[in-house]
Amino acid sequence: MPSVPSRSSSEVWVVRAGLVPYDDARAAQERLEAARVADEVPDVLLLLEHPPVYTRGRRSTPDELPMGEDAYLMQGIEVCDTDRGGRVTYHGPGQLVGYPIVSLRGLGRGAAPEGEDPGNLDVVGYVRLLERLIIDALDAWGVEAGVVDGLTGVWTPERRKVGSIGVHVSRGVTTHGFAINVNNDLEPFEWIVPCGIESCQMTSLARELDGEVELGAFATTVRDRFGELYGRSPVEVEAGELADRVPGVGALAGSAPALR
Repeated sequence: MPSVPSRSSSEVWVVRAGLVPYDDARAAQERLEAARVADEVPDVLLLLEHPPVYTRGRRSTPDELPMGEDAYLMQGIEVCDTDRGGRVTYHGPGQLVGYPIVSLRGLGRGAAPEGEDPGNLDVVGYVRLLERLIIDALDAWGVEAGVVDGLTGVWTPERRKVGSIGVHVSRGVTTHGFAINVNNDLEPFEWIVPCGIESCQMTSLARELDGEVELGAFATTVRDRFGELYGRSPVEVEAGELADRVPGVGALAGSAPALR
């Protein structure tokens, strides 16, 4: 297990956790957030998948789940409330979810947006770099994407959404993060109002490339670009090793295979 670097460290511990229930991942983030605030761990990037779940952000409204919770449960899809920003979205197997638990202080010495202090990103600058992270990772796999004025997330030129972002910041440390549709089933998005946007069309890396993508390899692309953009050197840490360091995150080392 790497030693805990100082506050000025340029490391980010990257944990590939496989398939983790949403509530378990949320509890692990809370424990890691407390450990990061106390400087017991450096910045951490969790890369994982979720079983089928709809998550409602702080701005969600009931009309975004028009079929009603019981109907979704009958389809095997859990519904969870959460403290992240944004509105309702779907997570499921084959989608890459990234949860950076990072301190905004000193973050972003890689490629901060124009006019942004690279040593002191605010929340907006942090989110803009998450969008750039997704755009660059997709580009590395041959998929063109970009942003849409007035909307958060990443879209293809045909205005199909491929990457979603919702974050929470407390005491200068981030939780929640981003989700990129890679090989996941897109039909569950059709049963809701995704991100609160009527007639929002969703897509995936697999759909754009007309073939499945190796999720672990794509996660490596995301890991490397995250390090470049935020000025951090990625260090791979096993979920079990992290659990030894931070009590209460053992669910990240569950029985599901990690992303490799």
